[in-house]
Amino acid sequence: MTTAGPLRPDLARELIARAASSAAHRAKRVRNQLDAVQLGQGRHTDHANTKMLRRILAEHDWPGHRLVGPDAARAAWSIALHSDDEPDFQRAATTLLHRAVQAGDALIQHWAHLHDRALITNGHAQEYGTQLLLRAGGIELCPLRAPESLDERRATVGLPPIAVALKAVHRRYTPSCSADDAPTVVLAGAA
Repeated sequence: MTTAGPLRPDLARELIARAASSAAHRAKRVRNQLDAVQLGQGRHTDHANTKMLRRILAEHDWPGHRLVGPDAARAAWSIALHSDDEPDFQRAATTLLHRAVQAGDALIQHWAHLHDRALITNGHAQEYGTQLLLRAGGIELCPLRAPESLDERRATVGLPPIAVALKAVHRRYTPSCSADDAPTVVLAGAA
């Protein structure tokens, strides 16, 4: 990873602005503060963000720390993470992000989250326990492969034990959600 400025500050600004707008929308969704029109607008925004990230990936490969800086690389990760309606794109982004991790240009934790999300989106059990569901009855893990060795796998990608992660997620999400009116939402980037 580098401390010099990004090679493409223009892309960095666009990625950060798009991801911030989407994050604000998702926060309102988690708090059940959106009507049907606003929910539809959020889906349209996710599609537009995916299209923009697809263009960047085609032109530059994964937009890592050297190209766009750490904040925009995180923004790109967030956009890829929420491109659930395009599972082929999500899998391709996972592959490119993994290459960037191997080149020292991205965070392995981001790859683990995106890898899990792509698995869940494609109907498979996740590997690292990063994908959770927020339901009216509380927070639960999405389906998980080999739960008995989860903490060992999490350690290999720099994630804390699942008990620590779940405690943090509960602190972050349950105070703002009433158990009676919480929508079912996949929580990403939380665990």
